[in-house]
Amino acid sequence: MSDYSLAQHFGVNLAELLSGKIKAVYPKFDKQKYIKNIASKVHDLAYSDRIELHARELNSALNLDYKNQIEILTSVLGEENPNETGMFKQYYWVLPMGKFVEIYGINDFKTSIEAISEITKRNTGEYAIRVFIRKYPKETLEVMKEWAKSENFHLRRLASEGLRPKLPWASKLENFIDNPSPVFAILEILKEDEIKFVKRSVANNIADYLKVNFNAAKELLLDWSKSPNQNTQWIVKHATRKIKI
Repeated sequence: MSDYSLAQHFGVNLAELLSGKIKAVYPKFDKQKYIKNIASKVHDLAYSDRIELHARELNSALNLDYKNQIEILTSVLGEENPNETGMFKQYYWVLPMGKFVEIYGINDFKTSIEAISEITKRNTGEYAIRVFIRKYPKETLEVMKEWAKSENFHLRRLASEGLRPKLPWASKLENFIDNPSPVFAILEILKEDEIKFVKRSVANNIADYLKVNFNAAKELLLDWSKSPNQNTQWIVKHATRKIKI
């Protein structure tokens, strides 16, 4: 999907959709002001800038402390996505909420991590989580290790996807390039996952490491290649589809 076709979903139409959801749970929300501000600023913006604009205008319109803002935003998320697909179609409207946490939540780790866990069950927290990995690497890794063991496949997928060093449309995650063992420890938990959505993420994570730390990734893959588990074998094959080890 082109940037333009994506961008057209994140203009005044999204402002109307979001403001309707928010006003239903927070009657003081100034729906008309929010829509007017988006309409006056969104026209020449590309997709990613539009998402950020919505996040910033939501912050302005929800003139409350961060915890209360997040309580309102997460209360409109609705039912979890039961599928491996649909995160950028049916649940596209959740994207500004992830950006909201990324921009405004860095000083409230607990509230933000809980919000990301709910957001990713509908859309994705793979971008928002990265600022927390950088600022709170130990604490965030502990959370992601628990996510890797979750019964919810969206959380298991985020445990891998959020740690990719070369995640598309995100800045490089430098933390673990020289020593990826903390990341690989989480991938070890996921290496036999039966959900393709998770397996693909694990394979793509390792494929990223083949580009930034080839020897470490090769050692991991050679070890995994000895496994009789079909899911692990699928991950090895997918990770090496563009490169020989």
